[in-house]
Amino acid sequence: MAKTALVKQPDRTGQLTGSVFLKTGQSSAFASNQIDLLRAVQKCGSISKAAKEVGISYKTAWDRIDAMNNLSTTPLVLRASGGAKGGGTQLTELGERIIAGFQALMDEHATFLARLGDQLHNIDDIANFVRSEQALTSARNQFRGTVIELTPGAVNTEVILDIGADQHLVAMISCDSVTTLGLAIGKESIAIVSESSIILSRETAMATSARNRLLGTVARITPGAVNSDIALDIGQSKTLNAVITNASLSDLMITEGDALLALFKAPSVILMKAD
Repeated sequence: MAKTALVKQPDRTGQLTGSVFLKTGQSSAFASNQIDLLRAVQKCGSISKAAKEVGISYKTAWDRIDAMNNLSTTPLVLRASGGAKGGGTQLTELGERIIAGFQALMDEHATFLARLGDQLHNIDDIANFVRSEQALTSARNQFRGTVIELTPGAVNTEVILDIGADQHLVAMISCDSVTTLGLAIGKESIAIVSESSIILSRETAMATSARNRLLGTVARITPGAVNSDIALDIGQSKTLNAVITNASLSDLMITEGDALLALFKAPSVILMKAD
């Protein structure tokens, strides 16, 4: 009787996994950890409870929500004042739709990965199958805006973005950068503002050379050992974060609910492609 040798399939060297991003508009992406936070807000009705639900700090929870609202033309989360740990919070209709749509995508995604993984014995061979094209930045102040004015000069061009909430951002970039980014009237761009470049003032009508003047209301104050983080509500659930010294916080006697003027110069604004 002929003997049949059993050929052992090579062991898998890894496990196929992947991440899903849900995009609203053309390029503002929401990852699973952001969706988890939205679900927690939906369940708990408050930021402090939602933060505990997903295992992050209260400040981190607000940073993520601010980022989502800033990059969306319509807010996903609406806040309500209510003390140091922040009152009631609820999802908008868009936030509810994003959660439902993301869950459907996750179900399909899991099925796809399971089917593909069953056909692979060496995951390393396809390590480059999927590449992320999403640019990452540590800057929290990111705003999607529409170009409403371009003023070219010999070397630089002044770009004005409408970011909603009756607020404009002014950037000064090279003429070459305008071409590289494909900027034109009506085009969208992402503006990044370093929180350390922002000056806060109680004098909302003060004369200054700074081209950017954003009015806001203090939504949160997060003190640190040396500096404090100030979150300004600038309208339409958009937030601008500034970092100032604790001495400045004390000198200005800043408290939640105060109206402040945020000042920063046009060259401190970085523009990125929105598409």
